[in-house]
Amino acid sequence: MSTISLIDNRPLDDVATADSTSAVGEPSVGFVDGSAFVTGNWYASSSTDGGASWTHVDPFTTLPAAAGGFCCDQVILHDHARGVWIWILQYISQNGTNVFRLAATRDADFPTGGWYWWDIAPTTLDAGWTNQWFDYPDAAVTGDNLFVTFNVFDDADDWQRAAVMRFPLDTIADAGTLGFDWWATTDNGSLRLTQGAGNTMYWASHNTRQQLRLFSWVDGQGTLDWWDIDVGGWSGTISSTAPNGVDWLGRADDRITGASVGNGGICLMWTAGSQANRPHAYCRVVRIDEASKQVIDEPDVWSANRAWAFPAACTNGRGVIGFTAFHGGADRNPGHVVGARDDAAGSWTTVYSRLGSHSPNAPKWGDYLTCRAHAPSNDTWVAAGYTLEGGEERTDIMPRIVHFALR
Repeated sequence: MSTISLIDNRPLDDVATADSTSAVGEPSVGFVDGSAFVTGNWYASSSTDGGASWTHVDPFTTLPAAAGGFCCDQVILHDHARGVWIWILQYISQNGTNVFRLAATRDADFPTGGWYWWDIAPTTLDAGWTNQWFDYPDAAVTGDNLFVTFNVFDDADDWQRAAVMRFPLDTIADAGTLGFDWWATTDNGSLRLTQGAGNTMYWASHNTRQQLRLFSWVDGQGTLDWWDIDVGGWSGTISSTAPNGVDWLGRADDRITGASVGNGGICLMWTAGSQANRPHAYCRVVRIDEASKQVIDEPDVWSANRAWAFPAACTNGRGVIGFTAFHGGADRNPGHVVGARDDAAGSWTTVYSRLGSHSPNAPKWGDYLTCRAHAPSNDTWVAAGYTLEGGEERTDIMPRIVHFALR
């Protein structure tokens, strides 16, 4: 049976984050050739030595203000083919609307600066979407395009739709005039994009707690496709009591947080509540055959003793699924875990990157983690996570990046 090897496991200290951490950490990571960029809810940090040292990058002031100012969701990724860093920043709603910023810089300018950007509002997509604002981003690339998704809310904070945008990577790399395609739905929210895509981007959302809707958009094509796929049911009532008595999953929901594609399969992962054969919250997993769109299997990640939550996934160059998640319960503080699917053994192989010393003092944790294929190695992964270290306050959160492999 294979095991998980932690090649590197680097924390970000208070200097790296300016102590601007949160139990709703939402860490995202880009990594290439020892250069790393990590974002969280309120901070960003860069490294050029694989994470041995970090420099704080203030997302509130590094780029000029827009809308009501920066806050809070961010996503970072690296386009290896073109040597471009892509930084998605969400700004505060002002007068009922906001923008997100698509910022980019080339490898030669990283990390000292060189950022250029485009600001996109809901009305950039549709002039009729006034008094509406973006929230909860996701981003992933195909060979030719950057895909970005957002939920869209109105000024009463009521969900209106979800939108998918497709931006040409060549234009981003060239800092050109950025035209783009987009599509929106009022039926499905919190759309999760697949990491590891080739020339087809897939994304998914729930129709019901027994059915998924899977979408695809092929590079170079103007239309997209979707399929409704029946799967085994799950519970959306999610909780887990930490050692300090706080329900650390009090904020968790069952939206899809992990999606990957590779080796002919699409893997979708999310947090589900306990049920008869799953005594604690767990990571619901569905794998779908890319060609037939039929379910291959449903190999959940679960424990008889503790909860699993907030999974994120990515395939490596060989199509093997790597993932990251949190694990904790009544006898163990929330810890950060990385793992991979060992198909030869028919199981998930996991290891703690760090077991937290404390649990949060309020029922808040999440909302998402990040797992990417490592570059230049094409058979390993890099993940972003966090734990509480030395206390229960938000400033006791310690983010980390973990380079890991299945051996």
